[in-house]
Amino acid sequence: AIQPDNAELVAARDTAGLLVLRRAAALGALVTGHRAVAIAGTHGKTTTTSLLVAAAAAAGLDPSFAIGANLRQGHTNGHAGTGDAFVVEADESDGSFLLLRPDLAVVTNVEADHLENHGDLAGVFRAFEQFVDRIAADGLLIICADDPGAVRLGEYARALGRRVRSYGTGPRAEVRVTEVAAGDRGVEFTVTGLAEQPQRFGVDSLVGEHMALNATAALLVLAELGADSSVAAGAWRQFAGVDRRFQLHGTAAGVRVYDDYAHHPTEIRAQLSAAAALLDAEARRTGRRGRLIAVFQPGTYSRTQTFAIEFGQALAVADIAVVMDIFPAREKPIPGVTGELIAEQVPVPADRVVYEPDWHAVAARVAGLARAGDLVLTMGIGDVHLLCPRILAELGSAHGDRGSDGG
Repeated sequence: AIQPDNAELVAARDTAGLLVLRRAAALGALVTGHRAVAIAGTHGKTTTTSLLVAAAAAAGLDPSFAIGANLRQGHTNGHAGTGDAFVVEADESDGSFLLLRPDLAVVTNVEADHLENHGDLAGVFRAFEQFVDRIAADGLLIICADDPGAVRLGEYARALGRRVRSYGTGPRAEVRVTEVAAGDRGVEFTVTGLAEQPQRFGVDSLVGEHMALNATAALLVLAELGADSSVAAGAWRQFAGVDRRFQLHGTAAGVRVYDDYAHHPTEIRAQLSAAAALLDAEARRTGRRGRLIAVFQPGTYSRTQTFAIEFGQALAVADIAVVMDIFPAREKPIPGVTGELIAEQVPVPADRVVYEPDWHAVAARVAGLARAGDLVLTMGIGDVHLLCPRILAELGSAHGDRGSDGG
């Protein structure tokens, strides 16, 4: 996450002579001696890991875990449990998931991303194949049969002699997900093929039909760990959610403000589609539909350069798209690459797209666009979430409404 010349890193490594480990190396050392469960994939890792942890805890397994975001219940992303399982969100972005040796692994999907490290899609697949190589000989790979990349990886695993199970909505899935109903408070779905009879599950706090797939992946792991999958039904009805996953920050002047970590075109489209479906459902009840205002902060120059067209197409799902400038993360600027590249690619009328490069001007700009009934969704890997309270304050100030805290 930081450059090698970071002042504190240099001081620790060169001046003080301290042992410096990458996070992945430290995590790999912690997992040693446990039954390692690694949740990998381009999208859905955090949610899948979180749902698995919640269900496993309810089953009395008390797993150790390390997640890429805080669980809202307990406000933690890690725990040293008494059980033998260690559940890890396995990160492919820099290849660090290759420091793990999982007994059980999930791959939710495989798409082109982090090409600054992997070069191209072929490089991404090479990394995932190396990940599969590290699964224990008697281990299990669980894949999403709806995703071509995951299916391809499953075929690779079978050729190595690894055991593979699949889940999905289509006929190719061993465990089927059907009757998905997504609402404004969660998602409900039926799972067939896991128990003798079809089972109905509901997950609170997660919005969007794609969340049913993440939950089903968690169910397969739970069953493999020896727990009754039905225990998840109760645990997930009380699931408080995960920070920065369609997280409600509050309401002011009749405008709801949410935040999400979505930062890849597929994620942007999925989360905006889920939010739009929520507004559509409300319109059927009330006869009036609010608008969806997307506020997107691109993350890294290389991803912006590679996916500018795809980002623009995904943002077209919103009624109004506000594009910020780039959060650089670990990267140095690329000449000519700014958030405007994305704004220019949104295929909607110009009055529905705003490019605002000044971070401090975004909140007022959004408040000026929004009206009662609208839903604002901020997205990105950077500090865009810090704008949520500012947007609420601007809305309250403009409309004389102090608003409410969404927690």
